[in-house]
Amino acid sequence: MRQVAVTRTTHRFLPDPRRVIVKPHLPGEETYTPDGKSRVKVVMERILAIPDREAAGILDNVLQDFAHRHRDFTQVLQHNFQMVEHHLEQDVRLSEERRLLIGAYFSHEYSIEAAALFNPSMVPAPDQSGLASGEQRFIMSVRAVGEGHVSSIGFRTGVIDERCDLTFEPVSRYAITGNRKTPLYDKHLFGSKLEELGADHHIASHVLGPLPEQFTFDDLERGLASLNEEHLSRAIAHETVKMVHLLASSNYVVTYPRESAVSERIIFPAGPRETQGMEDARFVRFVHDDGSVIYYATYTAYDGFEILPQLIETNDFLSFRVSTLNGACAQNKGMALFPRLIDGKYTMLSRFDKENSYLMRSDRVRFWSDTQMLQAPMRPWELIQIGNCGSPIETEAGWLVLTHGVGPMRCYAIGAILLDRDDPSHVIAHLPDPLLVPEEDEREGYVPNVLYSCGGMVHRGTLVLPYAFSDVGIRVALVRLPDLLDRLDEHRCDG
Repeated sequence: MRQVAVTRTTHRFLPDPRRVIVKPHLPGEETYTPDGKSRVKVVMERILAIPDREAAGILDNVLQDFAHRHRDFTQVLQHNFQMVEHHLEQDVRLSEERRLLIGAYFSHEYSIEAAALFNPSMVPAPDQSGLASGEQRFIMSVRAVGEGHVSSIGFRTGVIDERCDLTFEPVSRYAITGNRKTPLYDKHLFGSKLEELGADHHIASHVLGPLPEQFTFDDLERGLASLNEEHLSRAIAHETVKMVHLLASSNYVVTYPRESAVSERIIFPAGPRETQGMEDARFVRFVHDDGSVIYYATYTAYDGFEILPQLIETNDFLSFRVSTLNGACAQNKGMALFPRLIDGKYTMLSRFDKENSYLMRSDRVRFWSDTQMLQAPMRPWELIQIGNCGSPIETEAGWLVLTHGVGPMRCYAIGAILLDRDDPSHVIAHLPDPLLVPEEDEREGYVPNVLYSCGGMVHRGTLVLPYAFSDVGIRVALVRLPDLLDRLDEHRCDG
């Protein structure tokens, strides 16, 4: 049977343990000494007891050993000092050097990709200036995994030329997590999500009712404080208050310095449902009907027990808005947004029931309540479950959807289907065999025998598909788009 020719490039990305960030380190805050002091306070007292000359020498050694490994290292130490500053007595006055030393004792390095680097997605970059004819700049997102299997989102950048040769730019020696702040919240969306989470309707309405349609975190805190004024016990309202804080903390904005390289910017877990990571971001360049462009990414927040589908929005990869996805159909993993409106609606692929592929439509990008079955496992190599490998790619023949299927011995393979351009609920073609299966040197890793992608792009008639192998590294495959569409046309579902 004729196969579609696939060319694997020589690019191969593996995890680099030298990629480190600075994180706060609070040793056993919940543990108390016999005299009632927290461990943080005990450690703080030990630091304050160090003589000035000795403290200066310790700080000098820290700066010598670590400052060259991090951008704006002293600012990071100052920030981490401020996180524990409340343990000091009110009348204590400290020098700048002592504050930095305290910050250093309550900090540690974290290797963001010590364990794995995988599940990439690729989109054209916002800035296409300064390129030769036939070239295109791209951004590739990656899932980086460090100690404790915590996943974060990183980036790589490069240029693809008129011959479809890829050049990846050097990765910065720095890694930064940006500045996080709370956004304005939408009262309707916030209330709807609280209802989904099972919050008490009466208490939620009491808190949200007086708030404006767009409210701040401080507005929300004042609403929660009003529970006491109405003699509503905070103990009785505990679960709803906890849900309010969880939801508010799951929506945030993170920004990065303009002078930082894209590869420095790490979106590190910040929300309460992200404590075990941010998984499998599927970025897409979304073009509105008026021609304006925004980049969306769906990803899975995971706290070790439950998942929460989330959405990232950015115009420039400098500022990212992170928000929850709402609605009864915003469930499970593998949500991938189409790159434009279809019949005036946002359209999304999903794996609503953890096994089959579904199509969802919505008037609002953050609210999903309508779904219909699109594809069930049919071929031997996908009988366990199927899903998408990123956002659909629009072609003259239809919407090209790269899929992944799980077969015997939990082997993953990448396939392809074609959806009708006007009615994407209609599958018009299906490759009978996988497009990509693991080669022998791609079978070993954290999870053997797995190929997976979160999205590719088309350049000058070639499908450029970055993919992960065995949950450890990343490679890139090239496929001539006309060849793939011709092969799909030979296996149309409508005869």
